[in-house]
Amino acid sequence: MATGYAELLRGRHVLRLLAGTLVGRLPHGTAALAIVLFTRADGGGYALAGVFAAAHGLATAVGQPLLGRLVDLHGQFRVMLPAAVASALAMGLFAVLGTEPFAAACAAVVVAGLTTPPLEGGLRALWPSVLGRADLVHRAYALDAVAQEVMFAGGPLVVMLLVAAWSEAAALLVINAVGVLGALSVVLSAPSRRWRGAAREAHWLGALRSRGLRTLLGCFFFVGVALGAISVAAVAYADERGNELVATYLLSALGAGALLGGLWYGGREWTGEPERRLLGLTAALAACYVPLFLVPEHVAAMTALAGVAGVFLAPALACAFVVVDRHAPVGTVTEAFSWLVTTFGVGTAVGTAVVGPVIEWGRDAAGFAVAAAGGACALAALLAGRRALAVPALAPTPSR
Repeated sequence: MATGYAELLRGRHVLRLLAGTLVGRLPHGTAALAIVLFTRADGGGYALAGVFAAAHGLATAVGQPLLGRLVDLHGQFRVMLPAAVASALAMGLFAVLGTEPFAAACAAVVVAGLTTPPLEGGLRALWPSVLGRADLVHRAYALDAVAQEVMFAGGPLVVMLLVAAWSEAAALLVINAVGVLGALSVVLSAPSRRWRGAAREAHWLGALRSRGLRTLLGCFFFVGVALGAISVAAVAYADERGNELVATYLLSALGAGALLGGLWYGGREWTGEPERRLLGLTAALAACYVPLFLVPEHVAAMTALAGVAGVFLAPALACAFVVVDRHAPVGTVTEAFSWLVTTFGVGTAVGTAVVGPVIEWGRDAAGFAVAAAGGACALAALLAGRRALAVPALAPTPSR
């Protein structure tokens, strides 16, 4: 396993692209927390903070596939760098203006979300031309999925350290300035400057005209629902036991399980059709969500179940990246990957919203039941669309 990753990381441009993308995604990965902390420090309540965070999240969901389409048409440098600068300036304006007047503050966070650069989709579009070999590309996808877990675990810590050292406004400004530097590192690299999307057929649906891609998006919408439900149900479980730190244990275990699963998946050589493999991984992921419904009284047992629930998440994501590349219509690869980011994020938001009333009705066990239902629906979506996924309808997207 270690040898495989060492070979990948020795590749030219690999470390720069991975690190630059991870740093460039930091503003997006920490936006909700940073916005809530800043709004509270500026005198706003949790309701107002929720409005700003939701506005940013929805704007990002809309902007990612639109910007991804522009990247496919015009290249990474001409789209991603202006987008990163515009997003940082808008968030900086929010930090300077504060929460009043409401309309101006809301407009600032919406613009920041809309112009968040599609660095995730851009990196995944680059790997085939940077690495050449399919096995290394698959390993890079796995490492990418692991990097997401690192960012979502470490990003909030960075925000809290900046708040402790300076202020909530300074945290917003610094995180977004650093994000621009990360994006700059990526788009100035030789692979990014050379990359151009293949000639594409003009179609208003863009990447979404692929039935296989739509099936995949349906699956990962429900995976997002499951994860959103778990994040809230973990808090409810901690409240039931009178210790808010318990939620941290569960969510950290979930992330650690995903990290270990991703490293294991990327360290193996896989044969056969990735669509069939994704079906198996999704079935395993759904099965591992079910035991959470048992809600054992002992925190250690519940933490262990949370760790197991995370094991197949990163492998399923890594395999999904391969399937996206195989089913994206020619010339739409960045847009296709951006749709996956959007769908996953929207699913998480829906799961977070839905599980609250469910927990009030049936306590923490009902919340974890929503997660299990989300996993089951994700598997059902793949099974329902297995004919569309059986053989890629369109050739894999090349780049030059």
